Amino acid sequence: MLRAFRCDLHVHTCLSPCAEFDMYPRALIDKCISEKLDMIAICDHNASENVKYVLQLAEGKPLTVLPGMEVTSREEVHLLALFDRLDLLLQFQTVVYHHLPGQNDENLFGCQVIVNERDEVEGMNQRLLIGATQMSLQEIIDQIHALGGLAIACHIDRDSYSVISQLGFVDDGIPFDALEISHSTGIKRGRLRFPELSARPFIESSDAHFIRDIGQGFTEIFLEAGTISELKMAFEKMRGRYIRE
Repeated sequence: MLRAFRCDLHVHTCLSPCAEFDMYPRALIDKCISEKLDMIAICDHNASENVKYVLQLAEGKPLTVLPGMEVTSREEVHLLALFDRLDLLLQFQTVVYHHLPGQNDENLFGCQVIVNERDEVEGMNQRLLIGATQMSLQEIIDQIHALGGLAIACHIDRDSYSVISQLGFVDDGIPFDALEISHSTGIKRGRLRFPELSARPFIESSDAHFIRDIGQGFTEIFLEAGTISELKMAFEKMRGRYIRE
């Protein structure tokens, strides 16, 4: 039976260099449940080490967690990669790390903290997670789709690190599964701002880097279950699945 899922498909943890340390897995899960979210995707910048701990803590709780990542292309476009299973995300992670140069400078970019399900610091990711990969936008999308995942263009309404800010437009030939609108704009205003994208599915997310931001942006999506295949059907308006705008 179809029901409305409150979905926030873009949430960071303290692994992202621009996120606060309070975004550790347990605190994040507790906040998501208190905000009555039904499904989230954990999408740290170019990395995934905290995802498994969030998944463990969500077991038995009324919250579906999708393994994901916010990847930066060589054009400096941000996009979400969402998967059904952790092993698929880890395969994608191997590809991303192979194409991600540089080392983090904590004084410039902040700590990149790996925190386990017991609230213990496992270590620091030393890679330059805030940087861009050496893969093109198309190459990244091809990798995501080859693993059965969904590719969503991030915050297209922003003046930086979006497909529009970097390329000037959304090319019809780029096979995004959906386009994300920032909470500050919202889907309805996004439709007015981007009438040329009327055929594309829009979602709204929090892009939360701070605990207080969780629940501030979400999308109601009518699904039978919190899975990639269900989301794909909703994005394509198939078999009764849809996004409430």
